[in-house]
Amino acid sequence: MSELKQTVTRTEERGLDPRGAAVQQETREIRTERRADAKTTAQNVVWFILGIIEVLLAVRFLLKLLGANSASGFVNFVYSVTDVLTAPFDNIFNVSESVAGRTQSVFEPSIIVAAIVYAAIAYGIVKLLNITQKN
Repeated sequence: MSELKQTVTRTEERGLDPRGAAVQQETREIRTERRADAKTTAQNVVWFILGIIEVLLAVRFLLKLLGANSASGFVNFVYSVTDVLTAPFDNIFNVSESVAGRTQSVFEPSIIVAAIVYAAIAYGIVKLLNITQKN
């Protein structure tokens, strides 16, 4: 849950205006800040990390599907970073490749399975963070 901090400043002035009429001026300033507690911050970190993983896996999936040149620096970087993420799922399915010249187009459903599993793990971690002990 978020913590709510509220600051109230109040000023009152009473006096007479130049014509001698009674004047009352009141100024109130209210500032409200919402701060996230540690649990909310941890949940946001988990979702952020999942977002990065999912984007990397989606880019890998598209690069493999479109037959990107693995000699390219960007493609090689994406493949090397995501190899660690997809390694546990690489041999789930037999992957068929179609070769057109030097470019290979590959449909890897194991990347989709990896994305689903990582999302389920993140969801489980967030649910564990939501467990509170009530007295």
